[in-house]
Amino acid sequence: MLSYWEQQSFTQYDHIVVGSGIVGLSTAIELKERFPAAKVLVLERGLLPTGASTRNAGFACMGSVTELLDDLEHISETEVLELFEARKLGLERLRSRLGDSRIGYATNGSYELVSEEETGALDKIEYLNNLLKPVTGQAAFKLANEKIGEFGFSSSYTKALIQNTCEGELHSGMMMRALLDMVLQHGIEIKTGADVVSFEEDSDGVSIGLHDACRNDVLPLRASSICICTNAFADQLLPGIDVRPGRGQVLITEPIEGLKFKGVYHFDKGYYYFREIDGRVLLGGGRNLDFEGETSTNMIINEQIQKVLTQKLDEIILPGTEYTISQRWSGIMAFGGSKQPIVKAFSDRVFGAFRMGGMGVALGSKVAEQLVSKIP
Repeated sequence: MLSYWEQQSFTQYDHIVVGSGIVGLSTAIELKERFPAAKVLVLERGLLPTGASTRNAGFACMGSVTELLDDLEHISETEVLELFEARKLGLERLRSRLGDSRIGYATNGSYELVSEEETGALDKIEYLNNLLKPVTGQAAFKLANEKIGEFGFSSSYTKALIQNTCEGELHSGMMMRALLDMVLQHGIEIKTGADVVSFEEDSDGVSIGLHDACRNDVLPLRASSICICTNAFADQLLPGIDVRPGRGQVLITEPIEGLKFKGVYHFDKGYYYFREIDGRVLLGGGRNLDFEGETSTNMIINEQIQKVLTQKLDEIILPGTEYTISQRWSGIMAFGGSKQPIVKAFSDRVFGAFRMGGMGVALGSKVAEQLVSKIP
């Protein structure tokens, strides 16, 4: 039961955003910039964002050669180009909004390790460069085989090295901290530990039910609109949508003396990715080893995949180098029948942006802009 004061001052908003990841916070900022007088509230069920925004690898990426070629086997050239452009524009919007120094953005090089079985992709580099040139304005990919030995990678696995000239890296924690700071500077309210259990639309607005653990009750909120930005968890509020969770396994080493490379790296169609950060190696991926098992919102460690990640460190990335694993974790991404994100007005008052396909860092700012443009 609410008091009069609570009902008067804490339950009425113009716009409510569910989810405080990169898409949710960016959406809240877009709302406040478009409607400066509006009362905007962000709801997050965890004490920290629950999905992948603070649990990813910090890649400012748009797709490797083998990943894009794999996409082209399932979608058209036009769709691939549109998606690549959306990632590029999203990164540009993120960087211009927050500034590179606030998000730890750097261009220390982006490369793809190509195995013997994938060398046929080398013949497609010029084709991809021509396809993407309307967006990139330059050659997106070029060979950098001379760096294989310099970086210390296994020559038995790495038969070629492709440089991606369009990608960078950032510090995910700094990025999310900067977005949160901007949200607060805009006068946007955030509630954590706020589990949305229901919403119902009527002619005057949207009623939203929050589970109140302290009172063992449902706290009612009202807003003119609701924006659902919960990515892999979106089907909990919008049953039946085409969203499948995809858990990603990650590890990071202790600092390695004399580490030979910087920058970000991909291999095996983007299913594996690694980078240097603070003299450490961060490695993630392997979802393709157990698609069924990793289609989960349980944020737990998959021991078998983590074991393979360690093997990749030993055999491909750091052969002959001693290292110690510092941490292991997982993050939850969202996928579906299409790689295109869902950015949709479900009604006059219910909106959603989710299914980032593991590219939320690149896409998040752009899809937030697209989502808010749909709100009357």
